This record gives sequence, structure tokens and C-alpha cells, in this order.
Amino acid sequence: MPRPYRRPHDRRGIPTTVWILLPLLLVAGLYYWHGHRGSSLSGGGLLPSAPDTETARFARCSGPVRKTCVVDGDTFWYRGTKIRLADINTPETSKPECREEARLGAKATERLIVLLNEGPFTLQPGGDGREKDRYGRALRIVTREGRSLGTILVDEGLAERWQGRRGTWC
Repeated sequence: MPRPYRRPHDRRGIPTTVWILLPLLLVAGLYYWHGHRGSSLSGGGLLPSAPDTETARFARCSGPVRKTCVVDGDTFWYRGTKIRLADINTPETSKPECREEARLGAKATERLIVLLNEGPFTLQPGGDGREKDRYGRALRIVTREGRSLGTILVDEGLAERWQGRRGTWC
């Protein structure tokens, strides 16, 4: 009577396929961990990074001509393009619902100016597949050395992670 087919095992009884798959899973896990640990979409603000090449001098926007300036804590103009930080929401400055929202909105705006002026940055796609929001603003995540500037604002209590809708600050 022929013996039934048995999968190959090593001397310890561990299936050969485990020895083949284990290094592949290890490499895949390290790749995932390195590229996604703390990404702004999962909480910490790190995204796979390339050299930061964008740079400009930002100030608060004023007047009708807006080329490179900051509107509020999550919106700015860069080289004539209006950009909305896709990964966060900050308190409103144009029509705040309460005094605390106005205060936090002003702080978030000033902090974004400082962050953008600290050195080169990278503009990355917003992550949800949309190029623009309903107001025509380009949706981008702004990073420096792989860390989201939006996440810095969240960590400092000046923003909240974008959840698809505005939150309340009052």
C-alpha cells in the first residue's frame, strides 16, 4: 500500500513552507513598519519621505492678491495655489463660534507660519484620492523630514485630526 503524501519537514518537524514564508513575512513587516509607523493617517505623523524641496517665506495673508501666505491654521497659499492641509482641522478664524475658538485659531495660524518658515518641506497628496475639496483648495499633507506639520499642530493642541467634518472648539 502506498504511503500518503506528506509535506516536507525539517528535522524539528517544522513544515518547509514556514521556513520559506517566515523571512518574507519578516521583510514585509519591517517594510510596513518603517514606512507606516505613526503615519499621519494612523496617528503619529510620519510618512515615507524624500528630500524636502519646497521652500518659501510665509506671512499672514492680507489684501486681495495672495501668492504665498497663510490664511489660517489649516489653509495657506503657496506660489499662487490655495492649499488645505488634508490631515487636520483647526479652529476657524474668519467666523469663530466663540472666544476660545478665535484664540486657538489665531495661535494655530501663527504656529503654521512658523512651521512653514522653519525650512524646506514636501507637499504630498491628501490621502483620500481627492485632488481638491469642495472649495477648490488643493488637498495636501505637508511634511518635513517625513513628519506631518499637521500632526505637530495636533500634538500641540492647536488642531484635530481630520475626520471628514469640522469639529467644535467651543
